[in-house]
Amino acid sequence: MEKIDKVTVIGIAGGTGSGKTTVVKKLVEGLPPHYVEVEPLDSYYNPTSHMTEEERHAINFDHPDAFDWKLLHKQLADLRNGIAIEQPTYSYLKCNREKETIHVEPKPVIIIEGIMTLLNKKLRDLMDLKVFVDTDPDERLIRNIQRDTIDRGRTVSMVVDRYLKVLKPMHEQFIEPTKRYADIIIPQGGENVKGISILCSYVTGLVEGLDE
Repeated sequence: MEKIDKVTVIGIAGGTGSGKTTVVKKLVEGLPPHYVEVEPLDSYYNPTSHMTEEERHAINFDHPDAFDWKLLHKQLADLRNGIAIEQPTYSYLKCNREKETIHVEPKPVIIIEGIMTLLNKKLRDLMDLKVFVDTDPDERLIRNIQRDTIDRGRTVSMVVDRYLKVLKPMHEQFIEPTKRYADIIIPQGGENVKGISILCSYVTGLVEGLDE
């Protein structure tokens, strides 16, 4: 594979159900496919092989301690320096890291996306652009209900209970404060057509600059 002269790293953060995935999808669609690599923060949960099954299911996935920040920082730094990585994969069913990895080659644009993408300072220092997707809490709750009842087989009361006991306090303590580190804040999440358009134009400009 040909050497990439410059790798641009974009961090996209925001609460669960804020519309991060939609923003990333529209950003990727606006760029040539061979230019972009998306690294999900969810792939970097800590391995739990040393835990009992009961301990695994008690993990708070919305707490910073659940993530392997050291591995994420190393792999993001490698990609930025033009070095391919073996990205970990994580199973929510097993609550553990899988044995299989995904081979990822460096691309001109690397997007790291997840709820706490902007929390870790060492990680932020690797980013050229930091984005926070901001959405009303009620809207995020509705999206969580829609997603978890369909995709994860949970009842509405289970989703609401988890939101009030885990998601809401973790969001207020760890995610919302990272908004101050963002270069760009996109209100209304994935429905903010103008905000996403401005973001896409900016990133497209970066890519066109790489082509010259």
